[in-house]
Amino acid sequence: MLLRPLRSWASRALRREGPGSPAWSPGLRGAQRRAWPRDKENEKEKKTVICVEGNIASGKTTCLEFFANTTDIEVIPEPVHKWRNVRGHNPLGLMYRDACRWGLTLQTYVQLTMLDQRTCPQTSPVRLMERSIHSARYIFVENLYRSGKMPEVDYVILSEWYDWIVRNIDVSVDLIVYLRTTPETCYQRLKMRCRDEEKVIPLEYLDAIHHLYEEWLTKGGLFPIVAPVLVIEADHDMPKMLELFEQNRDRILTPGNRTHGP
Repeated sequence: MLLRPLRSWASRALRREGPGSPAWSPGLRGAQRRAWPRDKENEKEKKTVICVEGNIASGKTTCLEFFANTTDIEVIPEPVHKWRNVRGHNPLGLMYRDACRWGLTLQTYVQLTMLDQRTCPQTSPVRLMERSIHSARYIFVENLYRSGKMPEVDYVILSEWYDWIVRNIDVSVDLIVYLRTTPETCYQRLKMRCRDEEKVIPLEYLDAIHHLYEEWLTKGGLFPIVAPVLVIEADHDMPKMLELFEQNRDRILTPGNRTHGP
């Protein structure tokens, strides 16, 4: 049922991209391209998309809140409220309690909602997003599969959907800000904030997520890094983290100052 809206939307996008449309090119089959014509206004002014990535309780929300009042920036948090209430159902809570049964259900909806956020009209020159459709695939779907909680057929289907999206829709990112934290720090923060769904998260889960982030964004493992990466060590207390965000303001928000690594 949850796949139906994305299937319908994808079908409409493909029909718009038929022969004779501006985005159609037989030579681009299999290559990344837009599923609709580029807006002329966007040609004049390239808008920037920045994703803040990191483990659960790594400080992503604090980072977004720090920059929220900056001029010409729009901040988009993860749509957790949607994952906790889909017409009265809580797929996020269900997944944490029984990942084998509900992993595909949640990740299908995560993929849909993250795609919806990424493709909604951007109203400011800079968009700061909490996580991305890329980390949904490379971190959380991957973890379910590697830990044996997702059957291979579910993993392959989600991977096919992700690959189709990347080939046909502009989900590009200009910068990844990676808040690197130790799993132990995240675990202590989780216990302090006491969200209902997170009460069942063990340290081992945070450790697995940490290692996947390291593999993806710092070690260059199996998956492509979709943008330059700025690493910020995020094990510090709140005052120190706010200081680090201010110190890195230009590196995060100014295109010419972006670099790989810390």
